[in-house]
Amino acid sequence: MGYPTKLANVIEYLKKLPGIGEKSAERCALSLLNLDLEQVQDLADSLVMAKESLHPCKICGHLTDNDICDICSDSTRDKNLICVLENSKSVFSFEKGGNYHGTYHVLNGLISPTEGITYDDINLASLIERVEKLENPELILALKSTIEGKTTTLFIKKIFEDKNVVISRLSYGIPTGADIEYIDGLTLESALDDRKKIS
Repeated sequence: MGYPTKLANVIEYLKKLPGIGEKSAERCALSLLNLDLEQVQDLADSLVMAKESLHPCKICGHLTDNDICDICSDSTRDKNLICVLENSKSVFSFEKGGNYHGTYHVLNGLISPTEGITYDDINLASLIERVEKLENPELILALKSTIEGKTTTLFIKKIFEDKNVVISRLSYGIPTGADIEYIDGLTLESALDDRKKIS
């Protein structure tokens, strides 16, 4: 005998989340049913509000509920130092460490010819615009070492090769193919400190 239809619907939605399989989705759904109706409503309202109000920062592309995110608004940050990342999850990972004092640029994707994703489909145009306004900029390319990450790294390096831009990448103490958002803060800090100049 299967799940009641309404429970099955909840389980199917939960399975769409990363790392959630059938069993985990079932446990989460049943746990949610044990909450008070008011708590479930608060959760639903929080999700809707987050979906409606969060959007990319006009400067860096990181998630924010303002026009400009708190990091770009912070006057103590080194604006000439930009860490280029695939997504906002990676920004949160760096910020948890608390040792990086530059800014970020979120590409919201990587170049992938096999999936039809070109440089026009990711947040590259605004990076070029940002860098052109800076003096002595350095880009730290913190992209995963997959084919897509390496393709994007090479493309960014080519864009800035004739400009006065220092380009470095994270040290490869980070496991090959690892997603930045799943790496612990100490490893990220070491990779930043030991970054390698590539242009």
